[in-house]
Amino acid sequence: MSEPNRGIVLYDFLYCQGGAERLTLELARGLPDADLGFGFRDSAAFPDASLAGIRTFDLEITARFPGGRTLQGMWAFRTRTQFIRNYDWVIYSGSVAPEAVYNHPRNSNIYYCHTIPRFAYDLYSYYRRRLSPWQYPAFKMLNVIVQHRYPRALRRMDLLVANSENVRGRIRRYLGLDARVVHPPCDVEGYRWLGQDDYYLSSARLEPYKRVDTIIKAFLCMPDKKLLVASGGSELGPLKRLAQGAANISFTGWVDDQTLRCLVGRAIATIYIPRDEDFGISPVESMAAGKPVIGTAEGGLLETVVNGETGILLRPDVDVQDLISAVHRLDFRRAVQMRDACAQRSLQFSRDRFLGQMREVIEAR
Repeated sequence: MSEPNRGIVLYDFLYCQGGAERLTLELARGLPDADLGFGFRDSAAFPDASLAGIRTFDLEITARFPGGRTLQGMWAFRTRTQFIRNYDWVIYSGSVAPEAVYNHPRNSNIYYCHTIPRFAYDLYSYYRRRLSPWQYPAFKMLNVIVQHRYPRALRRMDLLVANSENVRGRIRRYLGLDARVVHPPCDVEGYRWLGQDDYYLSSARLEPYKRVDTIIKAFLCMPDKKLLVASGGSELGPLKRLAQGAANISFTGWVDDQTLRCLVGRAIATIYIPRDEDFGISPVESMAAGKPVIGTAEGGLLETVVNGETGILLRPDVDVQDLISAVHRLDFRRAVQMRDACAQRSLQFSRDRFLGQMREVIEAR
């Protein structure tokens, strides 16, 4: 590349259609003359067609085990990204992509933080308890490396941007740094009220901290209420076994965007109760379709869902009985009454608003 380009977005790993991955593509598509670099791409989740029109750079990280992927990712972004010197600005995202900042010393460096690497900070004890004794030494070594290199890279940034006040608070608490908040975008035009079928929807990734097991246990106690679980993850097998024999609980696995929009648009309401969620785009998508949210009064949901107006927020240590009560309170009649307020609230998180704020961030540097 002989001529300088306007900018490039660097992200860790494109391996599932999560909120961070979608935001990365929004930046690459929506910002002027932006290219995209990543450490790894799952071609099933992100086929070539999904990246059409974007100039991409693949660092070809091959490790699949999470810890190994993190270490190889740090090395790859540090040693294989000399090409970013040709760009006027770089937006880094993820926990390993910031290692590339050393290859872009004189121009504008912006870090968009979806979350700090929580296994090394606030959720260290949570992850530690889930490890076998033989796994702990490697986990401890990984934490030492991340806690040394991650904040060091962030201190070289010109500006930190957090996806929520919740994440901004973590950056302050654990790293002693401040950030500007720019909420992630939602395709508010793509989600629509399509009617109301007889099911509640869970679209959270099936990982332990998302607490989908609590949702399933609640619906096991409500055989007259239907639950549709429209996602995948490491807990898919155990959760299917938990719901085995329950005619009112169904799993779709991961679905494409069009199918998800249809499922959201026809639900009574959505249920989303992760543990201290960073931001959480699923509740915003639900509201964009005029569907209220049953969630928890913690994390990013405090910035999106208005309790009593666009959903019901339960105590952070939500249990099965809390969910049962909330589902009965948020029946199909009450859900319809919240429709207009939900749609109006979602406009605060539109794509145009997000891209406008990010352009201001770049221009301010």
